[in-house]
Amino acid sequence: MSTLIIAEAGVNHNGDLNIARQLIDVAAAAGADLVKFQTFSADRLVTLHARKAEYQQANSAADESQHAMLRALELTLPMHHALLDHCEQRGIGFFSTGFDVASLDLLAGLGARRFKIPSGEITNLPYLRHVGRFGKPVILSTGMSTLGEIEAALNVLEGAGTARDKVTVLHCNTEYPTPMRDVNLRAMLSIREAFGVAVGYSDHTAGTEVAIAAVALGASIIEKHFTLDRRMPGPDHQASLEPAELQSMVRQIRNIEQALGTGRKAPSASEAKNMPIARKSIVATRPIRAGERFTVDNITVKRPGVGISPMRWDEVLGRAAVRAFVADELIEL
Repeated sequence: MSTLIIAEAGVNHNGDLNIARQLIDVAAAAGADLVKFQTFSADRLVTLHARKAEYQQANSAADESQHAMLRALELTLPMHHALLDHCEQRGIGFFSTGFDVASLDLLAGLGARRFKIPSGEITNLPYLRHVGRFGKPVILSTGMSTLGEIEAALNVLEGAGTARDKVTVLHCNTEYPTPMRDVNLRAMLSIREAFGVAVGYSDHTAGTEVAIAAVALGASIIEKHFTLDRRMPGPDHQASLEPAELQSMVRQIRNIEQALGTGRKAPSASEAKNMPIARKSIVATRPIRAGERFTVDNITVKRPGVGISPMRWDEVLGRAAVRAFVADELIEL
């Protein structure tokens, strides 16, 4: 099954519709399945005096509140329509995370096929119930959470009307960028084992190797931030992939999918031709007369592997030669 690759544009459009369109172009060119934005109202999301996270303080104006920062990054309804149209033109799916109930309803009105619950909302009971009532596929991010909190969120979604088999749980760490020592990728496997759900990984590390490893471990969804240029102003650019890196990540994931294969151990079509070359047969070490018994002194094992297999060695020892053999000739019975 193909990994769903979500190219997370997030707020890296900086409130500029033209930049948002360029991000869609990049995601489509890279071969991502979906390009994801964020749908919110600063007034509904944060108080006027909410402080910013450390990474946001480091990558945006120091004297700016979180509310002011987010206000400049809002997408209006007309902008949503424009982005949907552009995604359709470029052949990539539009996706967005709604951060409040009204934003969820806006996305539902736009025909959203699935909903994304961001890590910060995993303990938001009214929000979770609202998502659950749609009964559509849900992607649940779990940054900062415990197994108990994940279980509680799953129970709320189920109770509201979304079956567990419609939920994919993403392991995630919300530090931007995430230090390698804090990734804890095996937690993704713990989530799958604990709840019997499909799992994936929302990656905030620098580079692409952890996302690739997650696919090898069984992630069915990979989400990764990207930008046009990491030098652009804004809270998330520095922890995002640039266009060539996004393209490389998609290519590597598709290669890993092929490499994982079926799990059935058997010679592949490409290597079958090497079997007679690399394997060995039982051959004569010296001239052998017809009727002479085969012994460890007159037979040995050498390439090519087109004669009697060395696995029949014990069967051959002590048998009489059916004809004369010269040195290095393949033995026949």
